[in-house]
Amino acid sequence: MNWKVQYIGNKPKLHNPILIEGLPGIGNVGKIALDFILEELKAKKIAEFRGNSIPHSVFINENNLVDLPSIELYYKKLKEKDLLLLAGDVQPNDEASCYEFCDTVLDTMQEFKCNEIITLGGIALRQEPKLPQVFVTGSNKKIVEAYTKGTKANSKIYGKVGPIIGVTGVLLGLAKRRNIPAVSLLAETFGHPFYLGVGGAREILKILKKKLQIDMDIKILDEEIAEMEQELGKTHELLRRYKKKDEVSYIG
Repeated sequence: MNWKVQYIGNKPKLHNPILIEGLPGIGNVGKIALDFILEELKAKKIAEFRGNSIPHSVFINENNLVDLPSIELYYKKLKEKDLLLLAGDVQPNDEASCYEFCDTVLDTMQEFKCNEIITLGGIALRQEPKLPQVFVTGSNKKIVEAYTKGTKANSKIYGKVGPIIGVTGVLLGLAKRRNIPAVSLLAETFGHPFYLGVGGAREILKILKKKLQIDMDIKILDEEIAEMEQELGKTHELLRRYKKKDEVSYIG
Protein backbone atom coordinates (compact mmCIF):
# COMPACT_ATOMS: atom_id res chain seq x y z
CA MET A 1 0.00 0.00 0.00
CA ASN A 2 1.03 3.58 -0.64
CA TRP A 3 -0.01 4.74 2.83
CA LYS A 4 1.75 3.98 6.10
CA VAL A 5 1.16 4.95 9.72
CA GLN A 6 4.08 6.45 11.60
CA TYR A 7 3.51 6.50 15.36
CA ILE A 8 4.95 9.00 17.81
CA GLY A 9 6.00 7.02 20.87
CA ASN A 10 3.90 4.15 22.19
CA LYS A 11 0.33 3.45 21.15
CA PRO A 12 -2.15 4.54 23.84
CA LYS A 13 -4.54 2.04 25.41
CA LEU A 14 -8.04 3.29 24.63
CA HIS A 15 -11.47 2.39 25.96
CA ASN A 16 -14.33 1.96 23.45
CA PRO A 17 -12.80 4.53 21.06
CA ILE A 18 -14.81 6.46 18.48
CA LEU A 19 -13.11 7.92 15.41
CA ILE A 20 -14.09 11.40 14.21
CA GLU A 21 -12.79 12.49 10.79
CA GLY A 22 -12.65 16.11 9.68
CA LEU A 23 -10.45 16.78 6.65
CA PRO A 24 -10.65 19.73 4.21
CA GLY A 25 -13.71 19.77 1.96
CA ILE A 26 -16.71 21.91 1.01
CA GLY A 27 -16.52 25.09 3.09
CA ASN A 28 -13.90 23.31 5.21
CA VAL A 29 -16.84 22.49 7.50
CA GLY A 30 -15.41 19.20 8.75
CA LYS A 31 -11.92 20.60 9.23
CA ILE A 32 -13.15 23.63 11.17
CA ALA A 33 -15.26 21.45 13.47
CA LEU A 34 -12.51 18.92 14.14
CA ASP A 35 -9.75 21.49 14.58
CA PHE A 36 -11.97 23.18 17.16
CA ILE A 37 -12.38 19.90 19.05
CA LEU A 38 -8.62 19.31 18.98
CA GLU A 39 -7.95 22.72 20.46
CA GLU A 40 -10.71 22.60 23.06
CA LEU A 41 -9.83 19.12 24.32
CA LYS A 42 -6.05 19.59 24.05
CA ALA A 43 -5.91 16.28 22.17
CA LYS A 44 -2.55 14.52 21.87
CA LYS A 45 -0.98 13.65 18.52
CA ILE A 46 -0.06 9.98 18.24
CA ALA A 47 0.59 9.32 14.56
CA GLU A 48 0.91 10.63 11.02
CA PHE A 49 -0.34 9.01 7.82
CA ARG A 50 2.48 9.13 5.30
CA GLY A 51 1.98 8.65 1.56
CA ASN A 52 2.97 10.02 -1.85
CA SER A 53 -0.57 10.71 -3.01
CA ILE A 54 -0.96 14.14 -1.47
CA PRO A 55 -0.73 17.57 -3.18
CA HIS A 56 2.80 18.28 -4.39
CA SER A 57 3.30 21.46 -2.40
CA VAL A 58 4.47 22.85 0.92
CA PHE A 59 2.97 25.38 3.31
CA ILE A 60 4.74 28.44 4.67
CA ASN A 61 4.45 28.47 8.46
CA GLU A 62 4.43 31.40 10.87
CA ASN A 63 8.21 31.13 11.18
CA ASN A 64 8.53 31.73 7.42
CA LEU A 65 9.70 28.15 6.91
CA VAL A 66 8.16 25.29 4.95
CA ASP A 67 6.05 22.34 6.12
CA LEU A 68 4.81 19.42 4.07
CA PRO A 69 1.05 18.85 4.14
CA SER A 70 0.10 16.28 6.77
CA ILE A 71 -2.73 14.02 7.86
CA GLU A 72 -2.54 13.24 11.56
CA LEU A 73 -4.18 11.11 14.23
CA TYR A 74 -4.90 12.45 17.72
CA TYR A 75 -6.57 11.01 20.79
CA LYS A 76 -8.33 12.19 23.93
CA LYS A 77 -9.39 10.02 26.85
CA LEU A 78 -12.90 10.73 28.12
CA LYS A 79 -15.04 9.25 30.90
CA GLU A 80 -17.26 6.92 28.88
CA LYS A 81 -15.63 6.59 25.46
CA ASP A 82 -12.26 7.75 24.19
CA LEU A 83 -11.86 9.73 20.98
CA LEU A 84 -9.59 9.19 18.00
CA LEU A 85 -9.43 12.31 15.82
CA LEU A 86 -8.35 12.28 12.17
CA ALA A 87 -7.26 15.77 11.10
CA GLY A 88 -5.06 17.28 8.42
CA ASP A 89 -4.22 19.86 5.80
CA VAL A 90 -5.21 17.85 2.72
CA GLN A 91 -6.97 14.83 1.29
CA PRO A 92 -5.48 12.14 -1.00
CA ASN A 93 -4.98 13.30 -4.59
CA ASP A 94 -7.09 10.81 -6.52
CA GLU A 95 -9.71 8.06 -6.28
CA ALA A 96 -7.31 5.11 -5.97
CA SER A 97 -5.21 6.76 -3.26
CA CYS A 98 -8.37 7.81 -1.40
CA TYR A 99 -9.49 4.18 -1.19
CA GLU A 100 -6.01 3.05 -0.11
CA PHE A 101 -5.86 5.77 2.53
CA CYS A 102 -9.29 4.91 3.93
CA ASP A 103 -8.42 1.21 4.09
CA THR A 104 -5.24 2.13 6.00
CA VAL A 105 -7.27 4.27 8.40
CA LEU A 106 -9.75 1.44 8.98
CA ASP A 107 -6.95 -1.07 9.56
CA THR A 108 -5.59 1.29 12.20
CA MET A 109 -9.01 1.77 13.77
CA GLN A 110 -9.52 -1.98 14.06
CA GLU A 111 -6.16 -2.30 15.81
CA PHE A 112 -7.54 0.11 18.42
CA LYS A 113 -10.83 -1.85 18.46
CA CYS A 114 -12.69 1.27 17.40
CA ASN A 115 -16.45 0.61 17.50
CA GLU A 116 -17.83 3.67 15.73
CA ILE A 117 -16.81 6.15 13.03
CA ILE A 118 -18.10 9.69 12.48
CA THR A 119 -17.22 11.69 9.38
CA LEU A 120 -17.87 15.42 9.04
CA GLY A 121 -18.50 17.46 5.91
CA GLY A 122 -20.44 20.15 4.10
CA ILE A 123 -23.33 20.30 1.65
CA ALA A 124 -22.84 22.92 -1.05
CA LEU A 125 -25.69 25.39 -1.61
CA ARG A 126 -26.01 28.15 -4.18
CA GLN A 127 -26.61 30.75 -1.49
CA GLU A 128 -25.19 31.32 1.97
CA PRO A 129 -27.53 29.63 4.52
CA LYS A 130 -28.63 31.85 7.41
CA LEU A 131 -29.41 28.84 9.61
CA PRO A 132 -27.41 25.85 8.30
CA GLN A 133 -29.17 22.53 8.63
CA VAL A 134 -27.33 19.29 9.46
CA PHE A 135 -28.19 16.12 7.54
CA VAL A 136 -27.26 12.65 8.73
CA THR A 137 -26.58 9.45 6.81
CA GLY A 138 -24.75 6.29 7.77
CA SER A 139 -24.10 2.59 7.46
CA ASN A 140 -27.32 1.53 9.19
CA LYS A 141 -30.58 2.99 10.49
CA LYS A 142 -29.69 2.46 14.14
CA ILE A 143 -26.67 4.77 14.13
CA VAL A 144 -28.49 7.39 12.03
CA GLU A 145 -31.33 7.43 14.55
CA ALA A 146 -28.83 7.75 17.39
CA TYR A 147 -27.57 11.05 15.96
CA THR A 148 -30.93 12.49 14.96
CA LYS A 149 -32.90 11.66 18.11
CA GLY A 150 -33.07 14.69 20.38
CA THR A 151 -31.32 16.96 17.89
CA LYS A 152 -32.32 19.17 14.97
CA ALA A 153 -30.44 16.93 12.51
CA ASN A 154 -32.38 15.65 9.50
CA SER A 155 -32.10 12.07 8.22
CA LYS A 156 -34.28 12.72 5.12
CA ILE A 157 -31.30 13.15 2.86
CA TYR A 158 -32.11 11.00 -0.19
CA GLY A 159 -32.69 13.09 -3.31
CA LYS A 160 -31.56 16.29 -1.61
CA VAL A 161 -27.81 15.95 -2.04
CA GLY A 162 -25.38 14.35 -4.46
CA PRO A 163 -22.58 11.89 -3.74
CA ILE A 164 -20.33 12.37 -0.72
CA ILE A 165 -16.90 12.94 -2.23
CA GLY A 166 -13.51 12.08 -0.74
CA VAL A 167 -12.54 10.58 2.59
CA THR A 168 -15.75 11.77 4.24
CA GLY A 169 -17.75 9.48 1.97
CA VAL A 170 -15.37 6.63 1.14
CA LEU A 171 -14.48 6.03 4.80
CA LEU A 172 -18.20 5.69 5.48
CA GLY A 173 -18.73 3.18 2.66
CA LEU A 174 -15.69 1.03 3.45
CA ALA A 175 -16.63 0.98 7.15
CA LYS A 176 -20.00 -0.45 6.16
CA ARG A 177 -18.25 -3.26 4.27
CA ARG A 178 -16.35 -4.12 7.45
CA ASN A 179 -19.53 -3.97 9.56
CA ILE A 180 -18.21 -0.99 11.54
CA PRO A 181 -21.05 1.38 12.52
CA ALA A 182 -20.42 4.67 10.73
CA VAL A 183 -22.30 7.95 10.43
CA SER A 184 -21.75 11.22 8.60
CA LEU A 185 -22.84 14.68 9.81
CA LEU A 186 -23.17 17.03 6.85
CA ALA A 187 -23.92 20.71 7.35
CA GLU A 188 -25.26 23.11 4.74
CA THR A 189 -22.79 25.72 3.57
CA PHE A 190 -22.25 28.08 0.65
CA GLY A 191 -20.65 26.17 -2.23
CA HIS A 192 -17.91 28.63 -3.10
CA PRO A 193 -14.17 27.84 -2.82
CA PHE A 194 -13.54 31.06 -0.88
CA TYR A 195 -16.29 30.48 1.67
CA LEU A 196 -15.55 29.40 5.23
CA GLY A 197 -18.39 27.28 6.63
CA VAL A 198 -18.08 28.24 10.28
CA GLY A 199 -21.86 28.34 10.77
CA GLY A 200 -22.25 24.78 9.56
CA ALA A 201 -19.34 23.62 11.70
CA ARG A 202 -21.01 25.20 14.73
CA GLU A 203 -24.20 23.21 14.15
CA ILE A 204 -22.25 19.95 13.84
CA LEU A 205 -20.38 20.73 17.07
CA LYS A 206 -23.67 21.20 18.91
CA ILE A 207 -24.71 17.66 17.96
CA LEU A 208 -21.34 16.12 18.86
CA LYS A 209 -21.25 17.92 22.19
CA LYS A 210 -24.67 16.56 23.13
CA LYS A 211 -24.32 13.03 21.80
CA LEU A 212 -20.74 12.35 22.92
CA GLN A 213 -20.84 14.43 26.10
CA ILE A 214 -17.81 16.47 25.01
CA ASP A 215 -16.95 19.36 27.32
CA MET A 216 -16.32 22.32 25.01
CA ASP A 217 -17.42 25.94 24.78
CA ILE A 218 -18.81 26.37 21.28
CA LYS A 219 -19.32 30.11 21.84
CA ILE A 220 -15.58 30.52 21.49
CA LEU A 221 -15.97 29.62 17.83
CA ASP A 222 -17.98 32.80 17.23
CA GLU A 223 -15.11 34.87 18.58
CA GLU A 224 -12.67 33.21 16.18
CA ILE A 225 -14.70 33.69 12.99
CA ALA A 226 -13.11 37.00 11.97
CA GLU A 227 -9.61 35.72 12.62
CA MET A 228 -10.13 32.53 10.60
CA GLU A 229 -11.69 34.41 7.70
CA GLN A 230 -8.69 36.72 7.56
CA GLU A 231 -6.22 33.83 7.77
CA LEU A 232 -7.81 31.84 4.95
CA GLY A 233 -8.59 34.86 2.79
CA LYS A 234 -12.32 34.21 2.67
CA THR A 235 -13.86 37.67 2.62
CA HIS A 236 -17.52 38.56 2.18
CA GLU A 237 -16.57 41.05 -0.53
CA LEU A 238 -15.13 38.25 -2.64
CA LEU A 239 -18.20 36.10 -2.01
CA ARG A 240 -20.58 38.77 -3.21
CA ARG A 241 -18.51 39.28 -6.34
CA TYR A 242 -18.64 35.62 -7.39
CA LYS A 243 -21.82 34.45 -5.71
CA LYS A 244 -23.90 34.24 -8.89
CA LYS A 245 -21.28 32.10 -10.61
CA ASP A 246 -21.49 29.22 -8.11
CA GLU A 247 -23.37 26.00 -8.60
CA VAL A 248 -24.09 23.05 -6.34
CA SER A 249 -21.60 20.30 -7.15
CA TYR A 250 -20.98 17.74 -4.41
CA ILE A 251 -20.71 17.22 -0.69
CA GLY A 252 -17.90 16.09 1.56
